[in-house]
Amino acid sequence: MHTELLIGIDIGTQGVKTSLFTLEGLCLQSTFSPSKLYQPRPGVTEEDPEFQLASVCKGIRKCLEQSAVSNPKVVCLAIDGQMAGIIGVGADGLAVTPYDSWLDTRCTPYIKMLKAEAETEILCKTGNTPSFNHGPKKLWWLHEHPEIYRKITKFVQPGSYAAMRLCGLKGKAGFIDQTYLHFSGFADNKKAVWDRALVEHFNLDMDKLPEIVSSTKIIGETTPEMTRDCGLAEPTLVAAGCGDTAASFLSCGAVREGICVDVAGTASVFAATVSDFAYDRAEQVMGCGASATAGLWHPYAYINGGGMNLEWFIEKVLGRDKHDSARFNDLQYNRLKPSPTDPLFIPHMAGRVTPAMPELRGTFAGLTWNHTKTDMFMAIIESVALEYGIYASALKGMYPQLKLKETRITGGGAASQIWKEIKSAVLQTPMTAISQAHGAPIGSAILAGCAAGIFSSTQEATDKWITLKDSVYAPATLYAHYTDRVSRYKKLIEHLDTFYSI
Repeated sequence: MHTELLIGIDIGTQGVKTSLFTLEGLCLQSTFSPSKLYQPRPGVTEEDPEFQLASVCKGIRKCLEQSAVSNPKVVCLAIDGQMAGIIGVGADGLAVTPYDSWLDTRCTPYIKMLKAEAETEILCKTGNTPSFNHGPKKLWWLHEHPEIYRKITKFVQPGSYAAMRLCGLKGKAGFIDQTYLHFSGFADNKKAVWDRALVEHFNLDMDKLPEIVSSTKIIGETTPEMTRDCGLAEPTLVAAGCGDTAASFLSCGAVREGICVDVAGTASVFAATVSDFAYDRAEQVMGCGASATAGLWHPYAYINGGGMNLEWFIEKVLGRDKHDSARFNDLQYNRLKPSPTDPLFIPHMAGRVTPAMPELRGTFAGLTWNHTKTDMFMAIIESVALEYGIYASALKGMYPQLKLKETRITGGGAASQIWKEIKSAVLQTPMTAISQAHGAPIGSAILAGCAAGIFSSTQEATDKWITLKDSVYAPATLYAHYTDRVSRYKKLIEHLDTFYSI
């Protein structure tokens, strides 16, 4: 008798995580394969799409081998992946470009071009301003490497590419699900279609844009070769999947209005869950992306590599193992002692994503001889919360009637009690961790279950699979202090953007 299973795969910045689940939501096995980022010079960050694919195959095989399940039958699998970067795929379905990462900043001139010529139109249609995402990157390939651009049949993302390769799809079958469209630069997000006027204005080829599909669409089944490489017993259904951030939101059970999410990982992400599409005309901070749950939207913003700042400070400044960040935080600062004289840190080491400030860089401000390395470390932690304060303010401008019920936190930062307390004080919501520490893969597995008919909806699936831990509440006495800190932090960013842009 077969044991029916679901697989969720996350192609993240740090690596590929694969998790094997029972239909009841029990994680039987997880594996992780580190990424290989190619960064030969400042501004360049690429990955090999075939290495990502190999990591996916290895992860599936290891999960099945190490789970000790007799007669496993994988009903369906889904892959989520990094969202704001692109891969150019040729007619044969193979990559003709490396993965042009969301951390790659070479497209900066084309961000400026899009902003100068169509910023408001792009914001209104996609729900996001031009930044280090698909639109400027496609223009970069068009203008900087026209010989390669001509070979591209479709532009896709890592999750789509790996799924296509598993199913042996050709380039013309390239697809993208709606959760990515706010990064596209050229889509009418609310209608889930490509906007021909924008595409033609910037001389892109319409036929190079992938088909827009539902995240629960079955796009094929694994080829015989891939079935063997992955250690699967038989050809397996593959769902379209979604962006890694959208999968993280789903893994937190953000499937009802008012639930916020903090993805405390490589990219520090804050999001809300709402029932209507809107765009942030006033602040141009929040992007509005489609949820993997039909009919819902996630207005959100993120710090480009926010979680990497902790590793940088631990490794390069303290000279310690970079994975020691959480322990250093909680051991050295076992209670909050905020002061108006605490230094501020700007966490945008590689430029700010939204609103786009490509030249902005990481900065400490307000240091005195009395400050210590611990104070500097706490400033790095606090900076993420202060940035979230700006996001929450912009969110209220977009949805004046929206009531934030709680913020659910996932990722490595969920282990830090101090960090959760600071964020709670800034956002004025409880911070609630998730019992299942599986992150994005559980969201992808839920989509696989929906695609295969195991669940009727993501709400049904998360109600069954997702459980919560105790919440952290900051004392209300801290609210005024952090309201002032957010205001000062915002003014500092605005001044520094002018400084770095000179």
